[in-house]
Amino acid sequence: MKRTLLTLAIAASLSFSAVHADTLPQWPNAEYRDTPTIEQVLGYPAGSRISSPEQIRAYFEALVEAHPTQIQLFEYGETWQGRPLYYVAISAAENIERLDSIESSMRRLADPRTLNDRQARELMQDLPASVWIANSVHGNEISPAESAMVTAWHLLADQSDDNQALLRNTVVYLDPLQNPDGRARFVSRYYATVGLEPSDDRISAEHNEPWPNGRTNHYLFDMNRDWLALTQPETRGRIAALLQTFPLIFVDSHEMGGDLPYYFTPEAHPYNPFITQAQREGLNWIGENNAKWFDTYGYDYFTREIFDAFYPGYGASWPLYHGSLASTYEMGSARGHHFRTNEGEILTYGDGVQQNFVAFMATIETAAARRGELLQRFYDYRKQGIEQGSRGSNRSYIFPNTRDIAGNRKLAAVLAEQGIEVGQADADFRACGTNYAQGAYVVQASQPAYHLIRTLLDQHVPMDDDFLQEQERLRANNLRDQIYDVTAWSLPLMFNVDMDICNQQPRVATTPVTHERIVPGYVENPDAAFGFAVAWGDMNTGRLLTAALREGLLIRSSDLEFTHASGKTYPAGSLIIPRAGNPEDLTTLVTALAKESGAQVYGLDRSWMNDGPNVGSVNVKRMHAPNIAMLWDEPANVLSAGSTRFIIEREFNYPVTAIRPAQLRSADLSRYQVLILPATGQGSYEQALGDAGRENLRQWIQRGGVLVTLGNATRFAVSGERPLLASALERKAQVDDLVKPSGENRVDGQIITDLEDQQRHIRDPRVSPDWVSGVITRTRVDQEHWLTAGIHEQVHAMFIGNDIYTPLRITDGRNVVSYAGKDELLASGYMWAENIEQVAHKPYLMVQPQGRGMVISFTQEPNFRAYLDGQHVLLMNAIFRAAAHANPVR
Repeated sequence: MKRTLLTLAIAASLSFSAVHADTLPQWPNAEYRDTPTIEQVLGYPAGSRISSPEQIRAYFEALVEAHPTQIQLFEYGETWQGRPLYYVAISAAENIERLDSIESSMRRLADPRTLNDRQARELMQDLPASVWIANSVHGNEISPAESAMVTAWHLLADQSDDNQALLRNTVVYLDPLQNPDGRARFVSRYYATVGLEPSDDRISAEHNEPWPNGRTNHYLFDMNRDWLALTQPETRGRIAALLQTFPLIFVDSHEMGGDLPYYFTPEAHPYNPFITQAQREGLNWIGENNAKWFDTYGYDYFTREIFDAFYPGYGASWPLYHGSLASTYEMGSARGHHFRTNEGEILTYGDGVQQNFVAFMATIETAAARRGELLQRFYDYRKQGIEQGSRGSNRSYIFPNTRDIAGNRKLAAVLAEQGIEVGQADADFRACGTNYAQGAYVVQASQPAYHLIRTLLDQHVPMDDDFLQEQERLRANNLRDQIYDVTAWSLPLMFNVDMDICNQQPRVATTPVTHERIVPGYVENPDAAFGFAVAWGDMNTGRLLTAALREGLLIRSSDLEFTHASGKTYPAGSLIIPRAGNPEDLTTLVTALAKESGAQVYGLDRSWMNDGPNVGSVNVKRMHAPNIAMLWDEPANVLSAGSTRFIIEREFNYPVTAIRPAQLRSADLSRYQVLILPATGQGSYEQALGDAGRENLRQWIQRGGVLVTLGNATRFAVSGERPLLASALERKAQVDDLVKPSGENRVDGQIITDLEDQQRHIRDPRVSPDWVSGVITRTRVDQEHWLTAGIHEQVHAMFIGNDIYTPLRITDGRNVVSYAGKDELLASGYMWAENIEQVAHKPYLMVQPQGRGMVISFTQEPNFRAYLDGQHVLLMNAIFRAAAHANPVR
């Protein structure tokens, strides 16, 4: 009876199956054998229901059980929510049996330093081609993951000669679900919203996900932008798997708006200059064969528009710099079972599953047909990288490691995780006229990953001149530019570490850097009588601070630099941990904290200072363990909220309480010392919080709270009749006021001389500055304020959008970090000339006292994609040092 009821329940829930479910998949001349179908394993036909992560895993396990000689499953990681990350390899039985050997040979081929051309040719003769198809990195892009199941079934079930030939000539890697946490969020909410039957109306609840939607992972990251800094476990695991397998073709399968047809390679301009002409030709091979099959089925598609190949942080870009062919596939999404397009057609979930399947099979066919050429070009790309890195003289990137030890180590480890060889000097050395101390990091460009090294470490990667000229022409005509993403991403700039480029190979022995991002710290003079000191200025000390506060230790921090009696000088912000007032086992506790955090701790035998404030000075503050709250939910920008919470919780190792706007309007906030407003997405904080919410925040600040605004959340701080911050958002500078006076029907006659002059006449005089897609800028840091303790005199910051603020007057507060002058402002990327002039010398970070508390405003997002590591200590200051300087009623 229970089985019957369950069957009826499933049948009822599936009464709204997609249109094409009964005919999936469609492929000519297939000869299917008995292989477990999706319906047999999961209880519904392929494409008739949006499968959950658990159902997808169950189906692949069933395939492995049924065909163990042709498919293997490998786990490569785990999500924040504990879901497994895995891929499967599918091929002919003889290839699966020797899969370890195939992958080992690909790794050999990837390093031309270990073999000559003859040996490479011998390897290639025996190697199949390989295709990696990664699916649904955005959890609400739903059809690719389902298509992975359909593709796997077809490859294993089809006994036709054509399919067997494909399997003999290729190994197909399927990553069914890159973002299971996001998909789980989407599936549960979607089916909680659907009624008696699904709606095809785009305004229906099921087609409009609540905040945060299923696109992102647990920490609300767009993981398709994470391939540079590797902040998320999903990305780190995936890259490790790719460096084990080195697939020749990598497909990143996405969905886009349902009104668009299918998109596949070749990409739009601009191309990154480190993508070679041979790779671009190979991408055309893929696109042309995909087009042939789409013509066969009558499917619409487009190429060379919207999605460019410039930013290297996409899944569809990063593999290119290791020599693979990589591209984005985008299917118009039903975002559910049915979707009515603007043309009145009904797009079904099954449509998406089938079209992805056709694109996947066409790509596998290209790989099999071009096996020899793909292998040769992969080898040539890696070999040419070594030659280009050695040309003339060996190009070397040297990181002195004399400032920000934590940042240098993390960057070195991130590069190593990406398959780049990094060495740490075993002794002092001299190169290009500069002396370097032992411990400096060295990256030689003459290695197979040369193109990736240049892409990640060069200060600036240029766009094509003709592309930039076209963008200026479009802008001059008040048309939207075609820049798709950020134009700057240099890791050394974003980490804010020192780096020298030297055109010679340093003569020093080095130790290879591992993936260990934090090297265990130590305590020098652990039995010191007075206590301990820790120099402020990097994340090693930051992690020690948060861990010590959570342990309840008494910690003080100096606002000023000081020199101890031992002769060692400590920068502003440095920590002092006295024995008095702390547990008897302080040495044991501090030693454990140092080891875990990476901090270097120094024992102090006495408290006397030769210079600077003594421990009892008013300039030495006790650090408290603040309760941190963050506004969560609409209208907060999902990415800003997620990256900020991630940095505080996973980089600072400190908890955050998320509070929704409805509670923030009137809630008692006295339990919290710090409140963070992330940047906004849709809507505004003025609408979400209203006057009541603003006044509640004002009173909380007056009583000693610290309000931190990020990016465009600063608009809320400067708005209203009684703004919380005495700055203002600027309009575009130098716009001619040619609009007619209000209330008049006639104005003086105007002579328009040419088309350029006409553009001046039609321009809105109230317009905001032009939008900037994303550049890295230089800033100047006020070294005399406690908020910038331990911060270098210059910090690099992203500038995105068009928010520019007026500086605070000295009577209101301090502009503690300001943008550099126009000649020095732009560090990397492409920024409109007018924006450069207007942004120069404007505030990046402002602080304004309010009663017993304060408002701290970042005018741009300091946590953008969580890859601005050089901003982390500044954010720590805005939270922990600010809480120590506020004076709440305790």
